Amino acid sequence: MEFRKSLETILNVLKTKDDFRDQIVHWHTIPPKEGELVEMPVDLDQRLKLALENRGISQLYTHQGEAYKLASGGHNFVAVTPTASGKTLCYNLPVIQNILKDENSRALYLFPTKALAQDQKSEINEMIEEMGVQLNSYTYDGDTSPAIRQRVRKAGHIVITNPDMLHSAILPHHTKWVSLFENLKYIVIDELHIYRGIFGSHVANVIRRLKRICEFYGSNPQFICTSATIANPKELAETLTGTNMELISKNGAPASKKHFIFYNPPIVNKPLNIRRSATLEVRRLAGEFLKNKIQTIVFARSRVRVEIILTYLKELIKNELAKKSIRGYRGGYLPKQRREIERGLRDGEILGVVSTNALELGVDIGSLQVCIMTGYPGTIASAWQQAGRAGRRQGEAVIIMVASSSPLDQYIIQNPRYFFEQNPETAIINPDNLVVLVDHLKCAAFELPFREGDTFDGLELEDILQFLAEERVLYYNNETYHWMNDSFPAHNISLRSASQENVIIIDQSDIANVKVIGEMDRFSAMTLLHDEAIYLHQGVQFQVEKLDWEEKKAFVREVDVDYFTDANLAVQLKVLEEDMLKHMEDVDYGYGDVTVQAMATIFKKIKFDTHENIGSGPIHLPEEELHTNSAWMSLHSNTVADLSEKRMEEALVSAAHVLQHVAPLKVMCDPSDLHVIAQIKAVHNNQPTIFLYDRYPGGVGLSKKIYETILDVLNEAIKLIENCPCYAGCPSCIGVESSTESIKKDTHFLLSKLKDEANVVKK
Repeated sequence: MEFRKSLETILNVLKTKDDFRDQIVHWHTIPPKEGELVEMPVDLDQRLKLALENRGISQLYTHQGEAYKLASGGHNFVAVTPTASGKTLCYNLPVIQNILKDENSRALYLFPTKALAQDQKSEINEMIEEMGVQLNSYTYDGDTSPAIRQRVRKAGHIVITNPDMLHSAILPHHTKWVSLFENLKYIVIDELHIYRGIFGSHVANVIRRLKRICEFYGSNPQFICTSATIANPKELAETLTGTNMELISKNGAPASKKHFIFYNPPIVNKPLNIRRSATLEVRRLAGEFLKNKIQTIVFARSRVRVEIILTYLKELIKNELAKKSIRGYRGGYLPKQRREIERGLRDGEILGVVSTNALELGVDIGSLQVCIMTGYPGTIASAWQQAGRAGRRQGEAVIIMVASSSPLDQYIIQNPRYFFEQNPETAIINPDNLVVLVDHLKCAAFELPFREGDTFDGLELEDILQFLAEERVLYYNNETYHWMNDSFPAHNISLRSASQENVIIIDQSDIANVKVIGEMDRFSAMTLLHDEAIYLHQGVQFQVEKLDWEEKKAFVREVDVDYFTDANLAVQLKVLEEDMLKHMEDVDYGYGDVTVQAMATIFKKIKFDTHENIGSGPIHLPEEELHTNSAWMSLHSNTVADLSEKRMEEALVSAAHVLQHVAPLKVMCDPSDLHVIAQIKAVHNNQPTIFLYDRYPGGVGLSKKIYETILDVLNEAIKLIENCPCYAGCPSCIGVESSTESIKKDTHFLLSKLKDEANVVKK
């Protein structure tokens, strides 16, 4: 009971100590919930039944029972229940049952990350061991040795992989996987909500290719999907898989008691409503739990923030042994390091971990008691996923969301009802994005030739195939389109980003032992790996000595400095084509194709602790061009005639800032997926305009959704400004510190004008 006592003691400190208590905006306690159970299916194989009983499972939760019933009846389905509700059995039961009945039967499991795949393999293998049957379950990823690969291809009943491996290593070499494709009965897609935006659009096309190959080998597999809570799970599952789906949404699992605390850092400048840094408050809160040996996970929004918090926490914990038990976890770390951290969390060796959303997914990392979020994660679904990392196995759990000064964080923290009662966001994908689609048609043609009249899972292709033949990518002969290149196309197509090449990070601190320590996508590298940038890795500081942009290599050396760096990106935008336009009395609302030119310009050096600017420097990198979709709103000159040009510009930039933070609430995307910029005179119409564009080539439907729901977005933006307690405008609403009342008033005026006209459109 020692753990309960110390957790309760700290909760008491938060409630009673002035400097904590005064910052708690909302304390929401979710009571424990009893589970709802059903009897085991009567047709379940006795060996499987016994293995479950040995693990203490004699009945199923209602959602698991329903999943087994649907799978047995040949239905495709998606199960949507919270973290730690036993979703794994929704697919493991029908799959194992089927293989026990027919040993030739095969299943393919897709997980978005390698960590999840490894985790699931351990769980399923434990069950197989307990049954004592000859059932082979293997992971197939980049870490699988060549010797094992052959065994997986020939004898794997359950092949556990990720979309990237399916795309680049399995489908292009399907002739080596005949026994899998001929006998494929189930395709399991876990963590469905992750497949949104550009990644989801890519994966939907990988699934189209997979179905095409299954058809070639004469199989017609069933789809089983599981997801965290989103607003449109059925629609997303159907778009992703191209099949009709049944929905399971009633959760029968029990849940532990959870304390959800909304924490707003203290105001350090009242007139300007500037708050203390969220990072520094997280250090203070996490320190309280870690000093008392309470296992804690801290989530941060960016790689840089993870490393800053990690540095702070290690300084705070004086004991050397304890310092080693606090680790960072994020993309860019090498696989061996990540597995080691996951293991350390499970067996309790690691006391605290600071992570990006890489640990948000269902990897079993043991029984963490506390989850602290540095700022709102960007979506309600993501926040609940992170919260679900605490209290998975025992007793009470504490979740603390520490707000930053950003408008989105302040909106969420001051509207707890929105967070607890609002439907989670809609996940959007666009499998027919031309850039993505053409890439995957090349891959599909390499795998199997297209005949005239063939469709791509129902999509007409004739025009695209003719175009590819004219471009000499495909060879047309005897009513058939063949791939005609030496290399295979999947190798050059990344599912994770719009940019095809990653920048490799090379540590040359020790010339005798130069090594690769990580990698980063090209767009991020412009602002995080430029010359002189401070790159943080596991709390160690490295300075970028040279970024070789042509070769995509960043050379870094270990340093010890008391600052980090932050870079500016200059953006130019031009409208290429207006697809939709509503011309109103005072405002134009448009949607169409745009071209965006982005250039990293200068970087600032920011001191740890005080976060003051202590220097800056130029960035010399070429411009990057992006062709995408955008929604926009243009104000007619007569509408803003009363404002001077300076006031007009300040208000327009502030309105864009508010919209940048509010718009991602409406479409389930990371704020970095949807960019907002203001132009005082837009190139295409000479009017003051705000653009909201997808940060991906060809767009994935985010800005289109914004165009369709613009009234809701503007309503939320106005509410955010009205609810901010500052007098003249501050970083928590309009994004700048203002000494005159006019900027906040003018921003409110512009947004209200835009909203009034949008209201007319809706009616």
